[in-house]
Amino acid sequence: MTRAFCFPGQGSQAVGMGVALAEAYAAAREVFEEVDDALDQKLFALMSTGEQDELTLTENAQPALMAVSMAAYRCLEAEAGFDLGKHAGFVAGHSLGEYSALAASGAISISDTAKLLKARGQAMQKAVPVGMGAMAALLGLDIAVVEADVMDPDQADGICTIANDNAPGQVVISGAKAAVAAANERAKAAGAKRAMELPVSAPFHCPMMQPAADAMAEALGAITIAPPRVPLVANVLAAPTSDPETIRKLLVEQITARVRWRESVLWLGDNGVDTLVEVGAGKILTGMAKRINRELTNHNVSDPATLEAFAATL
Repeated sequence: MTRAFCFPGQGSQAVGMGVALAEAYAAAREVFEEVDDALDQKLFALMSTGEQDELTLTENAQPALMAVSMAAYRCLEAEAGFDLGKHAGFVAGHSLGEYSALAASGAISISDTAKLLKARGQAMQKAVPVGMGAMAALLGLDIAVVEADVMDPDQADGICTIANDNAPGQVVISGAKAAVAAANERAKAAGAKRAMELPVSAPFHCPMMQPAADAMAEALGAITIAPPRVPLVANVLAAPTSDPETIRKLLVEQITARVRWRESVLWLGDNGVDTLVEVGAGKILTGMAKRINRELTNHNVSDPATLEAFAATL
């Protein structure tokens, strides 16, 4: 059995996430305290009993989701004797989840990861004025159809690019508001089951995010990145790397580039992985994986019950 550990991105956040872990395990409480201290913010209180709208703010959601992933991961180590080098072959993460993957693999400290994600969220929010950009989910169209029949090579209405290639029949586009609206109409004409604008505050993973990429290049340049204990299958490459400087460069590129999640999961399956373990809030990646490769076994670790269920497989 070869496992890949995967970490969710924005969209999985919900008030109450991580609370059951904190109530059950000291290792989880220690992670939440470390993140609060790193940010000088009562983030776990917001996650526990705060308002969903405040938690969903990009600068809060990003470090909060990482904190839940790392709390679950550290509990696996403390309670189940999990060892990444022994029990997994690769790590990967969806967008901000890539930072969680790097923290889990020992490439970046939890404290540095929290600070980077806070900065990332703030930079992404500031990159484009509110209302100028948009994102939309195109359901029922595969990536080849979106590229051929939905994307406008002339960009007559402004920038619009593919932001996420998530799974067969699930593509997310991002860009200028008018350009995304026009692409939605072309998607419907091309046979999309749905083409719906997403409730996001900025057009992530498109060239309009270049100011955020510049800010993250500066932030990433100031921290230490070690070789991960197992290779990272990077969003930008849909292929593995363990080189710290390559990882640093790819994290900057990731801000404006496509999240190649479908290709990443296919690569894992083609290279010996038979089990995907989603660590953190929600089950979004597990759902995608079932659509990408039905041969994979999937687990989710998000609370004491799912942690114990997965631990029994080790």
